[in-house]
Amino acid sequence: MRLRSLFLAGALLVPTIVPGAVHAAPQDVDQFTTQWVGSWMASAQAGGADSTPPAPGFTDATLRQVVHLTLGGARVRFRLSNAFGTAPLTIPGAHVALSAKEGKTPSAAIRAGSDHALTFNGQASVTIPAGGMVWSDPVDLTVPDMADLAVSLRLKDVPATVTGHPGSRATSYIATGDALDAADLPGAATVTHWYILTGVDVQAPATANAVVVLGDSITDGRDSTTDGNGRWTDALARNLLRGKSPVGVLNAGIGGNRLLLDGIGPRALDRLDRDVLDQTAVRWVIVLEGINDLATALKAAERKEVGATPEAIIDAYRQIIARAHARGLLVYGATILPCQGIGYCDPAMEPNRQKVNAWMRGSGAFDAVIDLDRTLQDPKNPGHLLPEADGGDHLHPGDTGYRLMAEGTDLALFAR
Repeated sequence: MRLRSLFLAGALLVPTIVPGAVHAAPQDVDQFTTQWVGSWMASAQAGGADSTPPAPGFTDATLRQVVHLTLGGARVRFRLSNAFGTAPLTIPGAHVALSAKEGKTPSAAIRAGSDHALTFNGQASVTIPAGGMVWSDPVDLTVPDMADLAVSLRLKDVPATVTGHPGSRATSYIATGDALDAADLPGAATVTHWYILTGVDVQAPATANAVVVLGDSITDGRDSTTDGNGRWTDALARNLLRGKSPVGVLNAGIGGNRLLLDGIGPRALDRLDRDVLDQTAVRWVIVLEGINDLATALKAAERKEVGATPEAIIDAYRQIIARAHARGLLVYGATILPCQGIGYCDPAMEPNRQKVNAWMRGSGAFDAVIDLDRTLQDPKNPGHLLPEADGGDHLHPGDTGYRLMAEGTDLALFAR
C-alpha cells in the first residue's frame, strides 16, 4: 500500500456556511432538514472550432446529455448557461429522466416511468440572455447517489457561440426534431462534449455540503476512459460515499487551464466566482492548478514575455485562498504532479515545480495540503509519474492514476 501524504496547516476550523436556498419540498421531504447541494457541474467555456456539433446540429434538434451525479437527493434542479453567448439563447423545452446507461457502455435510453418535463418559473420555455444563466424549477425526482441522469434540451436556431465544455469524457446525443420524451434515440449523432448544461443540484440532508476541485486537464479527466467516470473527482466521490460522508464533489477542471493567463477557458483567477464560490452549499475547495503555468513560462521567457514564475504562481494561490476564506470556505492545496518524459514539460521547469510544491508544504497558507506529487511520483525515477499511474503521455494519469489520487486524499478533511 502506498503512503498517503497529508500536511495539515493548523487547526481545521469549521467555517460558517450559508446554506443553499431550500424551495418548498414535497410532503415526504422536510424542508427544515434539507438544503440544496451541488452534485455535478461542468466549467463553462466559450464555443470554438471543437465545439461545433455534428449534423444535424442545433438548428432543429434534441440534445440529450448523460451526467453522472455524485450525491443523491429527493429533488433536483438544473443550471443552464449562456455565459459566453453573444446573443440570447432560447430553450423551447427540456426534460430529465434516469438514464438506462449501465457501467461504461454509453446509452441514450432512459428508464421507463422516470421522465419529467422541466419548467422555468412555471414555463416550459426559457430564454437566457447573453452572458446569463438560469436555474430550472425543482423537480420531484428522487435520485440515488452516483446516479446517471439523462437531460434533454430542445434546441432551435441556437446562436453561433454556444457555451459548453469540450472535455466531457462522456457521450452526448443529437437527434433531429423534438425527441424530449423519447425512450431512446436510435440513429442519433454522438459527440463527446457537453453544451449549455453546467450544473445539477440535489435536495439533500442539511448535513451535506460540496467540495469543488479547481483544476486543469488532470482534474478534467484527460486520459480516463470515456463514459467510465474515471476522473479523480469521481473516485473521490465514491470514496466519500463509502465513508458515509454526504459530500457532493464538483469538477471544475478545464483542459489547458492556467492560474495566471487565459488559454483554453478563462484563467482560474477570473473564473473563481462562477466555478467555485457561487456553487451551491460549497464548503471546501481543492486547488490543483499550476502545471500549465510552469510549462508555458519557459516558452514565454524564450519570447522575452512575462511568464509565470514560482512567485507569481504562489501569489495566485494566495489570492484564491483569501477570496475563498472571505466566503468562509476551507481551501486545500494539491501539490503539482510530476510530468517529466513529455516534451511539454521541459526538464528546466522541474526546479520551479519543486519550489512551488515546497512552498505549499511549508507555508501554512492552505488549510491543508494534499500531497498528490508524493502519491504519484515514481520513487525510482523522480520527476516522473509512477508507471502504473501514467495514462500514457507522462503528463496525465490514467484510470489507475486517478484512483490513486483519490486514495491519497484524506477523507477526514471533509468531516463536518
